[in-house]
Parts: sequence; C-alpha cells; structure tokens
Amino acid sequence: MNPELFLSASDPRPMYQQIVDQVTAKVMAGDWAAGQPLPSIRELAAASRVSVITVRRAYEDLERAGVIATRQGKGSVVAERADLPTVLMHEELQRQLAALLAIAARLGLPRSDLHFLLDQAADPTTPDTAGPAGPSAPQGNTP
Repeated sequence: MNPELFLSASDPRPMYQQIVDQVTAKVMAGDWAAGQPLPSIRELAAASRVSVITVRRAYEDLERAGVIATRQGKGSVVAERADLPTVLMHEELQRQLAALLAIAARLGLPRSDLHFLLDQAADPTTPDTAGPAGPSAPQGNTP
C-alpha cells in the first residue's frame, strides 16, 4: 500500500481531515480492501510530512467512523466489512443530498422544481418545456 497521500497547506480543511477524507475515499472506491493494513502512524506522518499527532487524530476519527480497526501491537487495517464501500457511498450520498436540499431551500425552490431538476440531471434528454418557472429557474447560459 502506498502511504503517500496528497495533503495541501492551501486546502481550507485541517490536515487530519484531509487524511480522513482521502483514506475514506480510497476505501469507498475499493482501492483499499477490507483487512488491508494501513501504514503505521509514524510511517504515514513521515511520508505526508505531518506530525504524528495529526495522523493519530485522523486514525482515531477513522476508527470511530468504522472505516478502520486498530489492533493493539498490530497496527491499523481497513475495517473487515464487505459492505463498507457501499455504506460509505450511502453516507456520502446523504451528505450531498443534505447540501442539495439546503441550497434549494435558500433559492426558495419548490419541491416540484427540485424533482424536475433531478429528473433532468438523471436524463439530460428530458425536454425543458415543463421545467421550473419563475425567478428561481435557471435562465439559459447567463451567469
């Protein structure tokens, strides 16, 4: 397993959160399989050029979230759940839906308009004639 993660000082997220997000993404994508050992805390800290405390916090968060399991004296491994990538994808979908609903609420979009936009995104060949109306509706290519 390549312990190298791509951490950026210009990213607004804290370093530990970048580690959590990247490890979670690798597990979600199936790049890191159930039971696969993770780099040691010291190894990942050295490879990523962050402190051991930062990596430890990320690993603790990942363990609390059920993404990894730590065995005393053995290190950390990807949690041994065959459905883990699917569970993580469902959790991410829920976060994205919550963000979508928050934006729709701020725009004052009625539920019917939101349904139409979702249908249109799922099937771009849907005719635009029955689309959302009024000032909240997207208008052409204007910014």
